[in-house]
Amino acid sequence: MGRIQDIFNQLRSEGRRTLIPYLTCGSPDLDRTAEALLELERRDVRIVELGIPFSDPIADGHVISQAMHQALENGVDPSGIMEMVRRLRPNLEMGLVAMVSMSIVHRMGGACFIRDAADAGFDGFIIPDADLATAGQLADAADQADVSMTFLVAPDSDPGRTRLILDSCRGWVYLLARRGLTGATEQLPDVSEQVAALRTMTDLPIAVGFGISNPEQVRAVVSDADAAIVGSAIVRLMETEQDPVTSVMGLVDRLVQGLDEAQ
Repeated sequence: MGRIQDIFNQLRSEGRRTLIPYLTCGSPDLDRTAEALLELERRDVRIVELGIPFSDPIADGHVISQAMHQALENGVDPSGIMEMVRRLRPNLEMGLVAMVSMSIVHRMGGACFIRDAADAGFDGFIIPDADLATAGQLADAADQADVSMTFLVAPDSDPGRTRLILDSCRGWVYLLARRGLTGATEQLPDVSEQVAALRTMTDLPIAVGFGISNPEQVRAVVSDADAAIVGSAIVRLMETEQDPVTSVMGLVDRLVQGLDEAQ
């Protein structure tokens, strides 16, 4: 699992948790996506999730759906994203994880897409709409490319289904804080029981996402989990602020304070 496994192993050895910011590639354009990545690197952010725009986003709420729509309108596509990552990779030590629809993976050749994206500099993949029948094949492709492969675990998944999902995860596990669509929420459910249950089934690091938007929520999540994923709150700033990268870095600095308070 290469870089992602190394990052989580180091964090665990130091007794630390981490923040995983999410960016929609091309929101508001690829130049500012690249600028944001370089700024996050300067802040020693260890892992970033990059959303590859798709015309029918899976489980994404209004904010991320609109950002993806705008990116597609601007002509952003997987090839252009891979080229951006290839160009930036020599300047980035962080792990880069692609959030990508199975439709894109299938259209671009399945295992070939995994290999090509890994060659460009991606270190892992989240495929939210992969079915269990396909997950094993994707995990095999990830093994061949030495990258992570992660699928979503719903908070109310039954143990049997959860075990099947975990069997195909490589590198880490993505636990949904709640069902429904992505989007910031004022009241985040307590995930401690779900994280504890997953700990009995796997030794993989556990990251929690969906709805996390402020330092207090980050602190609450990483008191149990290994990482907190923040998406919509960041994407909203990238889409609406006059100086989006500066605004996002201000939010990330505040989120990291919540992370530090929990450690």
